[in-house]
Amino acid sequence: MKTRSLRSSFLPFAAPLLGDEEIQGVLECLRSGWLTSGMKVKEFEAKFAEYVGTKHAIAVNSCTSALHLALEAVGVGPGDEVITTPMTFTATAAVVEHLRARPVFVDVDPQTLNMDPAAIERAVTPRTKAILPVHFAGQPCDMDRIEEIARRHGLVVVEDAAHAVPARYKGRMVGTLSPLTCFSFYATKNITTGEGGMVTTNDDRYAERIRLMSLHGMNRDAWKRYMQGGAWSYEIVAPGFKYNLTDVAAAIGLPQLAHCDEFHQRRLEIARNYQLGFAGVRGISTPDVADPGSHAWHLYVIQVQPTQLSITRDAFIEALSARNIGVSVHFIPLHVQPYYRDTYGYSPGDFPRAFEAFQRIISLPLYARMSDADVQDVIDAVCDVAEQHQR
Repeated sequence: MKTRSLRSSFLPFAAPLLGDEEIQGVLECLRSGWLTSGMKVKEFEAKFAEYVGTKHAIAVNSCTSALHLALEAVGVGPGDEVITTPMTFTATAAVVEHLRARPVFVDVDPQTLNMDPAAIERAVTPRTKAILPVHFAGQPCDMDRIEEIARRHGLVVVEDAAHAVPARYKGRMVGTLSPLTCFSFYATKNITTGEGGMVTTNDDRYAERIRLMSLHGMNRDAWKRYMQGGAWSYEIVAPGFKYNLTDVAAAIGLPQLAHCDEFHQRRLEIARNYQLGFAGVRGISTPDVADPGSHAWHLYVIQVQPTQLSITRDAFIEALSARNIGVSVHFIPLHVQPYYRDTYGYSPGDFPRAFEAFQRIISLPLYARMSDADVQDVIDAVCDVAEQHQR
């Protein structure tokens, strides 16, 4: 059995691709003396809305903030229920808790790890206010079925598209499918502002409410008040939040957005190389993707098959780390996390497909600055571990 050579240096799981444009943009902000929300943010919002094809884009300081604002705008409040997935980061459900509503988890499709629409249907009650689908890894959920369930029951759909720039669903950009969509620009995402997020909507009322609540419930933007000729007076018309994005962050986001298609093309190339590299490798399952070009490829998630390999998922991760390959796990399902487990009395078997997948999944490095040699090192390492632990 052939043992492949090891990398000489550690390959991180994720790293942003930043260049002179981002550096120059930040320097311009610093030299201008205007660091907080201002004209750079307005430009970023306008260009993001144009890119996605939506009427409004509201920039905020995280996707968590975007989700909180979006759910607040549609009226989620005490006693309401929001149907979502346990196969996500805690922010998706935490914002529901912040509004004193209840996140109602449903199980996932075992192939895509997206929400199972049939499970959504079964979870609807008279208290259900919204459905909060998460586009796992960047592959859109079955939005036709989700929207049909929402229409039939009078529910609002708010999409968690933290992984989904620039995903498409049946030719339509994610960000235009539902009343509200929330994106992330965290450092590991497909485009980044360091920390940041965006809400897109075609609804003027939702946009107005989100803008208001994103900055203290104040009826006048800071940059309007402090520019020459701006009025000092303002009114607080709601108890809002401090969720605004800074111009410094937007200065990073603007060139990132300009290169979004280029970054996506590189991610797609890497994903295709992985698919080819792992084809026929016993004990490794690759992502089930109907339309690779429409997938945002934020993550590339393999599943280790315990019936075919004599190594656990955790030991497989350790073996990859020993080969200088950084990996992660997306996600530890929320229903087994202490807060949700203890608050709602969940056990691992309540959502068996999510829990079973969790025990098998490994997220491999996937980002635009990876070289072909980096990609091959990942392929070699995964194949090497799998081949050495065949049953």
